[in-house]
This record gives sequence, C-alpha cells and structure tokens, in this order.
Amino acid sequence: MGNTLVESQLNDVKGFLKGTIQTIEGFLDETTISQLNPETEENHNYLKLIVSSLRKLLVYSEESIETCALILQSEPFQKAAAEKTLYRIYHQCIEEFFSPKNDAWYEDSRSAYTGKNSIKYYQPVPETIQNLIKGLEGDFQRIREELEFYETDYRTKMAQSK
Repeated sequence: MGNTLVESQLNDVKGFLKGTIQTIEGFLDETTISQLNPETEENHNYLKLIVSSLRKLLVYSEESIETCALILQSEPFQKAAAEKTLYRIYHQCIEEFFSPKNDAWYEDSRSAYTGKNSIKYYQPVPETIQNLIKGLEGDFQRIREELEFYETDYRTKMAQSK
C-alpha cells in the first residue's frame, strides 16, 4: 500500500480513537456502579466486569492515539511503523471491543446479517450501558472492516520472513 493511503488510514483511525476516548471517558467520569442500580450481588459483579472492560478499552485507545500522533509527526513518514500500529490497534482496540478478554459481553456474528446490533450481554444491563455500546458499535464495525487488511497482510509478512 502507498504511503498516502496508509497515512490517510492512520489519520482516520486517530479521529475514530479520539471520538471513542471522549465517549467512554465521559461515561466513566459520570457513572458509578451504584448509579447503575445493580439488583443482586451477581449483577453488581457483572457490571464491574463491564466497567473494567470499558476502562481497558479506554487505556488501549489512549495508548494507540499517542502512537498514531507520533508516527504522523515523524518525517519521513514511517510506513512500516504505521502498518504495525494499525495491526496492533486492530487487535488491542477493535477485537477487545467485540470480544473482551474478560468475557464481559460477546459478539453475535449472525447479527450482521439481520442489521441488528451484534453485542450481546450475559445478563441484563442498564439502558445507559446498552446505549453506550450501541453508540460505539457502528464506528468500531467500520474501522474493523478498514483494518482487517492489516491483520491478513501482517500475518503474511511474518510468515514470509520465517
């Protein structure tokens, strides 16, 4: 891929991350688990798990946006570093959103065919969390589709170098 295209994608991802950070940070700054009104101890623990996943996603996004900024400022543009960063963002941010390592929620891949939101929860969650995730999902889906190339391209390059 040409430098211009990779640089453009890096700028697009940086803008996406900025919006994601603002949205998640705003939610976490204004919301406590008590405000989410957990009905049982089990529900309380599940909400803690969800909030923990959101915090992790926020940290990954903040680290990634800093990396994007550094690469975009460097002269000359470092295409290889940008591609590796996009690959890492795909794994750390995008995959963490759709399938958090702590299993706070999961992606119903069949939902993509029905036009419904694909994030499903193991227990009932407050509407505020549902709205937050629904609001983020469209942009995450768009970026995932754009960055899937780096997933396969990076793996191909790694296999060829062995």
